[in-house]
Amino acid sequence: MTKVLLTGKHTTGGSGFIAAHVLDILVKHGHSVTTTVRSEAKAEHIRKAYPDVKIDFKIVEDIAVEGAFDEAVKIEGLEAVIHTASPFHFNVTDTKKDLLDPAIIGTTGVLKAIKKNAPTVKRVVITSSFASIVSAGLGNAPDHTYSEKDWNPVTFEEAEQNPSFGYRASKTFAEKAAWKFLEDEKPNFTIATMCPPLVFGPVIHSTSLSSLNTSNQRVRDFITGQYKNEIPDTGTFIWVDVRDLALCHVKAIEVDAAANKRFFITAGYYSNKELGQIIAKNFPEYKDQLPGADVKGGDYPEGGIYKYDNSRTKEVLGIEFMPLEKSITDLVKSLKNLS
Repeated sequence: MTKVLLTGKHTTGGSGFIAAHVLDILVKHGHSVTTTVRSEAKAEHIRKAYPDVKIDFKIVEDIAVEGAFDEAVKIEGLEAVIHTASPFHFNVTDTKKDLLDPAIIGTTGVLKAIKKNAPTVKRVVITSSFASIVSAGLGNAPDHTYSEKDWNPVTFEEAEQNPSFGYRASKTFAEKAAWKFLEDEKPNFTIATMCPPLVFGPVIHSTSLSSLNTSNQRVRDFITGQYKNEIPDTGTFIWVDVRDLALCHVKAIEVDAAANKRFFITAGYYSNKELGQIIAKNFPEYKDQLPGADVKGGDYPEGGIYKYDNSRTKEVLGIEFMPLEKSITDLVKSLKNLS
């Protein structure tokens, strides 16, 4: 059993989707968990989900405030921190304030807090993203194989042009800041970063279709009829199930070989068209909401798509990725309970 602090939003969209599943696996693996929440009401929501498990809570109202985690990490005998709290949404009015600052200050803030106030911590795991790996300038890049060696070359100037660039930059700069902290500060702890692309899978601890993480929103849009006449472009053609991603986070505090490594976590390819086909095959009740066989769009690009190397995740963390059909089927089943 390891004493773990988990940061995340848990009951809202974005990173809370991942945090909820990480919490689930930490509990199943028998770890002692303290988790950050933004309010006592959020803590009560989680207590109800785990009535037979002792989970402790620390309230962190705003991760972008300097010193936000100073008190949260003061836990006697704390051994590991899993930091999932970072924004992923495009509802942005000010890219720096809404995306860049929360990601960068949140990540460096938690590392500073651990070094200053939690000397017993040995492992830190940080949720990053494929956004910190992918290069927009390469396009579909059928000749390129992405791996942990790749870094997004986005600049601050580009980041402020639009929310999409801003999001990718926020993940890139936050992850680079973490590695720079490790190099400059030489703390007692190691770091592992998790770099997933789109994250699908069942929703837990969520209460409404409007609060879904960005990746799952496209599946919601299929079953609510928004793609009936035209399927939008896929955009990012690789994915992972949230349960596999959550397991990667937990394995990274359990496996010695994960220390100071970056992990590119993907199960493989998908297209929006395939998502529609999986839903149609498994949920005939949505027939009237789904695009017909002759509806165009959402397919793979004609010239091919980039390759990926996920061997480090498989070999070091021992992950066997679940198939797309299971992930999407389980997701749709979970959405049926929401309104």
